[in-house]
Amino acid sequence: MPRINGERLLADLRRIADFGRYQTGVHRPHLSPQDVESRRWLAGRMKEAGLEPVIDGIGNVIGRSPKSGPRLLMGSHSDTQPRGGWLDGVMGVIYGLEVARALAEDPDTAHLAVDVASWADEEGHWGQMLGSKSFIGRLTEADIDAARHRDEGTPMREALKAAGLDKEPRLELEEGRYRCYLEAHIEQGGVLEHTGKRIGVVTAIVGIYQYRLTFGGVQNHAGTTPMPIRKDAGVAMMRLYHDIMERFPALAGPRSVWTVGRLSVEPGAPAIIPGKAEMILQFRDADPAVLQRLEACLDEIVAAHRERGPCTVECVNLSRTMPAPMEERLLEAFDDAAEKNAPGDHMRMPSGAGHDAQILAQRLPAAMMFVPSIGGISHHFTENTADADIVLGCQVFADAAARILKSN
Repeated sequence: MPRINGERLLADLRRIADFGRYQTGVHRPHLSPQDVESRRWLAGRMKEAGLEPVIDGIGNVIGRSPKSGPRLLMGSHSDTQPRGGWLDGVMGVIYGLEVARALAEDPDTAHLAVDVASWADEEGHWGQMLGSKSFIGRLTEADIDAARHRDEGTPMREALKAAGLDKEPRLELEEGRYRCYLEAHIEQGGVLEHTGKRIGVVTAIVGIYQYRLTFGGVQNHAGTTPMPIRKDAGVAMMRLYHDIMERFPALAGPRSVWTVGRLSVEPGAPAIIPGKAEMILQFRDADPAVLQRLEACLDEIVAAHRERGPCTVECVNLSRTMPAPMEERLLEAFDDAAEKNAPGDHMRMPSGAGHDAQILAQRLPAAMMFVPSIGGISHHFTENTADADIVLGCQVFADAAARILKSN
């Protein structure tokens, strides 16, 4: 079996973290100057590894193997959350690169082919996993025309032009080229650390439903408007939020989660009754039936608040991603590789976060593997994983890849 070079792996991870470094983490949103620079560096490293790299018209970096044998596609993403961590996403990209090198360096596996990808915009600055959607043919030119930066409102077309990518074609999946897609990632939670395990074999990726709820009231003076006649949009929002927190637990599965991560009132002044309020709700589960129950409950809550008044309530679904089960035969390859390298220190588990693997799974058999996150922290610049766990995870990943490629 191939042996990965742990020092080379860690050196590449630390080098790419220089692009957009922020304290102990990285600030590298997709199509920012730091992101574009990192993609060009990554393409160079792919070329040095014997791959043929392309940065396509959405920003995907794909290093294609020139070998003719059976192929795997490996990857993740290298863009980050604002002031995010140094491993979220990019570890899986560098794992793919290191596996390609390790396979090539072992005479027993030198004939095996691996393509490596860094998918564009997994973190959703312009849309939702646009790079992997583009690759499987689920992103239209009209979708790109409509895409705007979530914070700044800049059209994506302008950002692609500034990056020098506006004239580049978008690569699409070549039918029959790959046996499967594999992705490695930090866990982004604390289950592995809490249980003392070092490898997580992902059984399924959760579906995520997201909604914008908008409340309409009457803006008025906070000192002169009696309480009985107020139409306070902020109060209406808090009451509905309370009902969600009261009713969802009875309908949830054991790993269901729900979050209101954004709340706002207008005009947001201490002496003014809010005339408008808004919140963004999302809920996640790996079971489609649970997601449907929670959605039906939300519809009932909204209908009751509309009838009760005194404020209006509008609920708009912003996005739905469906749960994606991983391929059992690929999970067995990860199980075996983990047992070989870390006997008894691995477990099966679902992913509570979304990943490009759930998009690729629409066209290819797919599987994922986790390594522990220290303190369960992610989406923050203090995110970290022990070097030994990073190296171990890559060796497990390489062994699983070799087994899959050698199988009939």
